[in-house]
Amino acid sequence: GVVLNTVFLVREIRRNERQDSFLNAVSHELKTPIASTRLYLETLQRRPVEEEQRQQFYKIMLADSDRLLATVEQVLKAGELGQRHRQQNRVLVDIAPLLADCIQVTVQRYHLAPESIVLDPVPEGACLRVLGIAEDLRTAILNVLDNAVKYSPEGVHVRCTLALARPGSMTLRIADRGMGLPENEEKRIFRRFYRVPGRSTGKIRGTGLGLFLVRNIVHQHGGRVKASSPGPGLGTTLTFTLPLAAPAGDPERPREHP
Repeated sequence: GVVLNTVFLVREIRRNERQDSFLNAVSHELKTPIASTRLYLETLQRRPVEEEQRQQFYKIMLADSDRLLATVEQVLKAGELGQRHRQQNRVLVDIAPLLADCIQVTVQRYHLAPESIVLDPVPEGACLRVLGIAEDLRTAILNVLDNAVKYSPEGVHVRCTLALARPGSMTLRIADRGMGLPENEEKRIFRRFYRVPGRSTGKIRGTGLGLFLVRNIVHQHGGRVKASSPGPGLGTTLTFTLPLAAPAGDPERPREHP
């Protein structure tokens, strides 16, 4: 009984620590863009600003608003996933164009060179469609790409690969050459609020919800996700395995997501 009580106490302490870390991170992610936007608005209000500088201020404020919106959406999504019915809004989603769009969004968001994130050619004749919620799959892919960029401080080199796996399933692999993972962290990073020790401070922002959302979304689509890394400084690979949708000839198939 003493041992069990000790185990439960340690787990509760760790859970509380992760929640405190999450609240601090979210508070920072909300307050920072608001304070920045307010500063630029006060500057525009108090004194004349040349048009070129004014446009630069607008650009920064838009980026801050995007950051604020992304944080709010991530927190709301974390609460929404646990309550959503598994069959809500299920449509046929073609993963290749969805992935290409997510890559383009990430390149533009971080002002990257187009070659920073490469999409390998899709196998000829492969029909990589899944039955799912397009918005959630987009969130999962964007979260992984976002991490790949944030944790590549020495330069972004990301490769995305789509392939057929065993009969009836497909894989999506996103590999970077960034900071990598210490030993035994491959499963922990999918926990809610969890951040790799030593990375919760400094310039790399995060709430500890991104990969938690990824895991939940993939699981709700009947798939699985795993992380692998040769070690610190050697990059990380995230691999989704998802079941393919029924063949095109199925008369009961739903409408296709554009």
